[in-house]
Amino acid sequence: MSRKRSAGISVAAALLSVSVVYGLFHMQRLQLEKQETVAVVVPKRFIEAGKRLEMEDLIYRRMPRDTLDKDMLLDASAVAGMETVVPLGTNEPILAWKINRYRLLPAGSESTFQIPREYVRSISNGIRAGDKVTLYVSGEGEPSRRLFEELVTVASVKSSGNTEIDNMQNSNLLSLADDDKARMYASRRDANGMIDYINLNLTEPQWLLIDGYCKEGAGKLVIAFSPESLNVPAERTGEGS
Repeated sequence: MSRKRSAGISVAAALLSVSVVYGLFHMQRLQLEKQETVAVVVPKRFIEAGKRLEMEDLIYRRMPRDTLDKDMLLDASAVAGMETVVPLGTNEPILAWKINRYRLLPAGSESTFQIPREYVRSISNGIRAGDKVTLYVSGEGEPSRRLFEELVTVASVKSSGNTEIDNMQNSNLLSLADDDKARMYASRRDANGMIDYINLNLTEPQWLLIDGYCKEGAGKLVIAFSPESLNVPAERTGEGS
C-alpha cells in the first residue's frame, strides 16, 4: 500500500514539474513575442468609407515589429470618433491617411444641400462649418418636433455676400484642428455677420423629407447647434441639468 502511495506521489510530482516547466516556457514565449511584435489598431469588421468609427468597432492585433509602418495607429482611443476616407478591411491595420477628423465633406451616402432660405424659420447664430446640428420642423396647426434622431453636419454657413461666417483672425476651423475649445468659443463669440445660407450634408431620404415638409410653406426648419460639435457634455452647456 505504501509502495502504491509512493508511486502516486511520484507521478503527481512529475506531472506538476511538467506543468511548471510548460508554464514557464509559455510565459517566456509570450514575453519574447511581445518584444518582437507590436499591437496595432484594426477594425473588427469591414467598414465602409464615410463611416464614423466607434470604440466597439476597434480591436488590437499583434504583428512583427519589423513590419510596422509609420502610418499604422497604435492607440484606439485616438482613432475613435474619426471617419473613414476609404473602406477598411477586417483586421486591416488602420493607417493615418485612411481616416479623417474633419467631416465637412459629405459621407459616402450623403450629398451637400443648400437649404433654401424660405425653408428656414430660425438658425442658431453660433453655428459654424463642421458643427453638428439638430433639425426641428415647425408648422402651423401642428406641434413642432425633431425631424431626425441623428445629428446633421454643417458643410458651410455664409453671409448674404457669400462669404463664410468666421473670425478671420481666430478661425473656428483652425481651432477645431488644434482641438482648442477656448479659441473655438472665442471665434464664435467674436465673428460678425448674419447667416443667410447654410449647407448641410444630408442623405437623399433626409433631403426629400425636408423638401416634402417645407416646399409648400406648411413647415419650416429650426436649426439648433449641438454641444457634440465641441465634445462638451450637455450639462456643461446648461442643457442637460
